[in-house]
Amino acid sequence: MRTRGARAGFGRRSVIGVLAVVTGLALLSGCGLPDQRKNDAEQGAQASNEPSFTPKAPVPRGKPLGTDAHVPTPGVVDDNDATAVAKAWAEAVYSYDTKYDTGPHDAVLRAARFFTERKAATERSYQPASGPGDGWNTWAKHQAWTKVTVSSELEDDAPRDAEQLAYRSLVVEGTATGRDGWTGTGPQLNTYVKLVRSSVGKPWRVDEASVVAAAVPPSPEQSSSPSSSSSVSSAQ
Repeated sequence: MRTRGARAGFGRRSVIGVLAVVTGLALLSGCGLPDQRKNDAEQGAQASNEPSFTPKAPVPRGKPLGTDAHVPTPGVVDDNDATAVAKAWAEAVYSYDTKYDTGPHDAVLRAARFFTERKAATERSYQPASGPGDGWNTWAKHQAWTKVTVSSELEDDAPRDAEQLAYRSLVVEGTATGRDGWTGTGPQLNTYVKLVRSSVGKPWRVDEASVVAAAVPPSPEQSSSPSSSSSVSSAQ
């Protein structure tokens, strides 16, 4: 399935080409997430030893999930199928419950089983230094959870899978549902996933991911009735 170019903000292009441009900004952040950590670190190394501002405390981790948590529990995933692994990872990474999660990175940590050891270690040591943004704050106001559908986007010029390397282009479309009856837009994005494995027959694991957020027109928040809806940008 191919997402509409006007919505995603680009037309047909090679997955490797996009990764070359976006990786290094690199998802999601941990959440598969456009991630500014590398750039921030490089800039910090060049900055003065005397900061011109007071650093913020890292965002705390979320609470343990309760019995009423709305997050998916991955079933049996075929680890020999790169597409299945990529889609299961994306569903886990973009499914939030703001009653328990303080930010998107909590979902990233829940998806650690789908990461390479290197990537999992990086995400476990990462400490978000700023809040998750207005979209997340809107969800949190309603103690909302997100539910996403993930589809594979076929690219005519995508690279063929190698024995130990594969790329997948995914479309993530989500909704948000508040515990007070409010409904709104959830994560809306395209994510480009690099998967690796040590050898044929070994499990595929996500090693890198980068994101292009879909354009979601802003709209004022409406009432909290079950029939109302409000568009919010992806928190990732």
